[in-house]
Amino acid sequence: MAAAANSLSYTPSPFTKSLKYPSKPFLSKPCVNLKPSFKNLRLTAVVSEKTTTLTPPKAFDHCFSKSDDGFLYCEGLKVQDAIDSVEKRPFYLYSKPQITRNVEAYKQALEGLDSIIGYAIKANNNLKIIEHLRKLGCGAVLVSGNELRLALKAGYDPTKCIFNGNGKLLEDLVLAVQEGVFVNVDSEFDLENIVAASRIAGKKVNVLLRINPDVDPQVHAYVATGNKNSKFGIRNEKLQWFLDEVKAHPDELNLVGAHCHLGSTITKVDIFRDAALLMVNYIDQIRAEGFELSYLNIGGGLGIDYYHAGAILPTPMDLINTVREIVVSRGLKLIIEPGRSLIANTCCLVNRVTGVKTNGTKNFIVIDGSMSELIRPSLYDAYQHIELVSPSDAEISTFDVVGPVCESADFLGKNRELPTPAKGTGLVVHDAGAYCMSMSSTYNLKMRPPEYWVEEDGSLVKIRHGETFDDHLRFFEGL
Repeated sequence: MAAAANSLSYTPSPFTKSLKYPSKPFLSKPCVNLKPSFKNLRLTAVVSEKTTTLTPPKAFDHCFSKSDDGFLYCEGLKVQDAIDSVEKRPFYLYSKPQITRNVEAYKQALEGLDSIIGYAIKANNNLKIIEHLRKLGCGAVLVSGNELRLALKAGYDPTKCIFNGNGKLLEDLVLAVQEGVFVNVDSEFDLENIVAASRIAGKKVNVLLRINPDVDPQVHAYVATGNKNSKFGIRNEKLQWFLDEVKAHPDELNLVGAHCHLGSTITKVDIFRDAALLMVNYIDQIRAEGFELSYLNIGGGLGIDYYHAGAILPTPMDLINTVREIVVSRGLKLIIEPGRSLIANTCCLVNRVTGVKTNGTKNFIVIDGSMSELIRPSLYDAYQHIELVSPSDAEISTFDVVGPVCESADFLGKNRELPTPAKGTGLVVHDAGAYCMSMSSTYNLKMRPPEYWVEEDGSLVKIRHGETFDDHLRFFEGL
């Protein structure tokens, strides 16, 4: 009981002040010194003997493309015209039709399967984009209480929403249970809190076990989530303990599936098959203990061509085809959690050149955008394609593209071959739809930028107001 009390020790928000905490012990067994009994579930990742043959792509196609006149266009709208028509600051520019095309690619791939496309809201939390994805039939994948609230605000069907995370808060779990959202179990204390939330809400909750399959996704360490040392998920040697706890709480928990997530920017879909094979083995043995599992959630993480080099990368069809037979063989419903592959290639960060300078052997293009608006290159050393929006006959040189933030790590691209731009020239950072605006900050008091998209008819529409200095001052009013 002490363990239960400690895990629920926190300062209640106004929402939770009215909650009545149950006095019944949450867990029937201690959460430490676990002795595994699922010895035959100690499976390790294998390299697939079967290799997926990817379909060669057509000529490189992108919603942002250079026309014969040398200007960059987004769905027929000249980006320079967009620059000239909006406020003079960095901004994100999306293609609404490309978002639709990306969703349709997943829907086509999933034909014949009982499935949920759970959009990972963490990738981009713009309300207008989220509403559009909901209208296209997507569910939502949530990793915080506010993402859950945003999905509900956008009109999402809670039964098509999945609440993930390794540190879910009790008050957020109560809301998830009340709304009927799927909840992934990530740890012993997480299970304890889910049981508590069920009792507070007075409702049984559908849960999936997030099992760590120990599959190496071969990506940057910061975006790998399925290896044995990850902070996410439960190790298979603890699985029996979790099954026993679920059995001990029949009034609170309904185990309906198993979940795994390997990582992000994955470009080898065979890895998903490796994970799916491991997961259905777990499902087989969990079913043998009397549980009626219906769902397999294989997560997301499909990568895109950030280099714009025409690389043959897996499509949603390639991904689903690697696991389709496995899913069908067990009569399972499939949940996938795409974020990047739905939204990344629909957007550019549009900037203006402040000036060009040289220090020693380095040439720099300084722009008004920065790591504050788009941190991926600084955080992950990530590559995103950069180009000018207008034609130029200027000499081509090698530049680092940097912002004005007072950090040496403030760069958008290094060693880029570009025409030497004049002051005020438009410059875009491509594939900025995912993990860019949602990870932006106000560092150096650079306020978060506005967002626009190009509609199906080619019109430019604002979908988010830019933040202002007055917005910053409002946080201190009345103090």
